[in-house]
Order: sequence, then structure tokens, then C-alpha cells
Amino acid sequence: MIIYFTKHAQEKFSLLEKHGVIISKKIVESTVIKPEKIDSSRLPLLIAQASLNKSHVLRVVYKIEMRVIKIITFYPGRKTQYDK
Repeated sequence: MIIYFTKHAQEKFSLLEKHGVIISKKIVESTVIKPEKIDSSRLPLLIAQASLNKSHVLRVVYKIEMRVIKIITFYPGRKTQYDK
């Protein structure tokens, strides 16, 4: 499957970097391909989640359109908030 990053998702890398959070495209892609958890409560949007470190997770919002994974946005979060 092809993975496509929206303009917003592409801009998110530099925005997070300004705040001292470095996340690579490879980490975002692997979160979507092999998530630890998928939240489907906002269909057709899916939210893939994987651990970043001991206390944080990465959440990736995406949708699948015609065999293309379209990454809309992604954000780090505290495990205490999302690992329920």
C-alpha cells in the first residue's frame, strides 16, 4: 500500500521539532503499518497508536482511500492519557 502525507502532516514534522520533539517519517509509517492499538471511534478516520518511549505514545490519524494510506496528522501523547 502507498503511504501519502497530507500537507498538514508534512508541516507537523517541523512544528514538533520547534518544540523539541523529533519524530521521523519512518516512525510515523511504522506506527500505521504495525500499530499497538487502533482507535476506530471516528470512522472513516482511524487512529494508530504505538509507544514512543516509556511515558509517551505516538498517535497517527489516517484514512484509507483506494489502497492509499492518507496520513492526516500525528501527535505525541502521554501514555497515562491514551493507554486506558
